[in-house]
Amino acid sequence: MPEAPPSAAPAAPPTRGVILQPVDEPAVFGAMAEEIEALGYSDLWCTDSSLHARNAYAYLTLAATRTVRLGLGTAVTNPLTRHPAITAVAATTVDEISGGRFTLGIGVGDRPLLALGYAPGTLANLEAALDVIRRLWRGETVDESTERMVLHDAHLRFPARSDLRIYVSASGPKTLELAGRIADGVLVLAGLFDEAARWAIDCIDRGARMAGRPRPHIAFCAYGAIDDDEERALASARGIAAWFPQTAPVVCQLAGLDPDVVRAVRQSYRGGEFQEAAAAAALLPTEFVRKVALAGNAVQATERIRSVLAAGADSVQLFPLGPRRIETIRSFPNSWERAVSVTAEQSVTVAQEVPA
Repeated sequence: MPEAPPSAAPAAPPTRGVILQPVDEPAVFGAMAEEIEALGYSDLWCTDSSLHARNAYAYLTLAATRTVRLGLGTAVTNPLTRHPAITAVAATTVDEISGGRFTLGIGVGDRPLLALGYAPGTLANLEAALDVIRRLWRGETVDESTERMVLHDAHLRFPARSDLRIYVSASGPKTLELAGRIADGVLVLAGLFDEAARWAIDCIDRGARMAGRPRPHIAFCAYGAIDDDEERALASARGIAAWFPQTAPVVCQLAGLDPDVVRAVRQSYRGGEFQEAAAAAALLPTEFVRKVALAGNAVQATERIRSVLAAGADSVQLFPLGPRRIETIRSFPNSWERAVSVTAEQSVTVAQEVPA
């Protein structure tokens, strides 16, 4: 077993959250935020995908006015569609409005950037952006010049919370390692089965060891649908499954997906918004879809949640897909409670079997 990161904090009870695309009208979204809080979720995140939905920061501000406890965050923005200094301002503004409940979720930025005329980002872009954002929050004056970012005598002219958290989204080994090295948390897109979950956490741990720091918070993103009509759930989840051959090929290998299928999906779907992947998704076997997403009834959802919790996840962030998103949000807590209970029982059994 890999060596654990140094000085890891005692494990806290796992938590659950929801990721939403801001596709609903404001009144509908506000009501959903209220219900998500009432259902006991800990977090509500909004995607920030260029032209595909409404503005994430505006909707998170709306959520801040309609809730009192929910953590709020972007899942995720990127360092290119806005200057990192503007992202620093947006994040700290929502944090102030919400009473300190904001987390900045950020990733490299990939194919949706093409519609804006930007090339996909790099890990170097991401790391430089995080450094600048944190320095601005600390009240520093920043002079910086990189390939895709310039600041001259830049500093915030209002107070900001210097310890505002940054979570990095990651699916590949290098990004997972980077997140382990510099992020406060990791939004993991690596499927929902044991082999991939343990591989992803090993990569994060490797980055944390390189930096001599504790493992950051590990949040697995659970895309899909929970539905007694399993064919309907499967149809809702297929689009995100098609994302993995293009963007997370290691996960496909760990899942045992036929390389010929991987190649065919990659030729049919070049990445970007997974709702656009219907033709490619039809090529994927049902078994693979059910490994990487919620794609069935409550029993199937419980097993997927249990897999990542047993591997070491600190939280699971539900990303409901399909025409029955609110029903999935309402169903998830029951599967969650069963998964947490089973995982706790298994942990006790393992501890009792270890010799003193």
